[in-house]
Amino acid sequence: MVGTEETRLVVLRGNSASGKSSVAAGLRDRFGRGLALVGQDNLRRIVLRERDRAGAANIGLIDLTARYALDAGYHVVVEGILCADHYGDMLTRLRADHRGPTHGYYLDVPLDETFARHAGKPIADEVDETLLRDWYQPLDLLPDGVETVIGADSALHETVDRILLDTGLAHLPARDR
Repeated sequence: MVGTEETRLVVLRGNSASGKSSVAAGLRDRFGRGLALVGQDNLRRIVLRERDRAGAANIGLIDLTARYALDAGYHVVVEGILCADHYGDMLTRLRADHRGPTHGYYLDVPLDETFARHAGKPIADEVDETLLRDWYQPLDLLPDGVETVIGADSALHETVDRILLDTGLAHLPARDR
């Protein structure tokens, strides 16, 4: 078992440029200290510099990092594309092992909107539309209906508000500010 009955685990998934990192940052900004961000891109691309593939080391590192933060009393937001076929088993185990409330969200953005949003990202020159199209997996949901789907029509502040309320984080105190 991991975490406490008070710790919250939030899993944010979706395709590239769906707004996951922005939502995670918004949650951290609004909540304050005591909320750990476990970003797939940071651990996979920066820390390990590895490709996204089944069985890759970043899957275990994401799991370990989330578990460590939960055990240390942090609320945790795990965010990334986290495609179901590579990360689903790990996320299912993490959910099952977490003692506190766990909430999953899938940010559903159509491919055309993905292209438009991606054009303004710093990696737009490295990742072209062909790669985005190859990566894109419509509604790549985890089994058992464990995720709430949030559409592209939900503004950033609306999505952050909704998650803060759904998870109860809106009513919990942040750590020492």
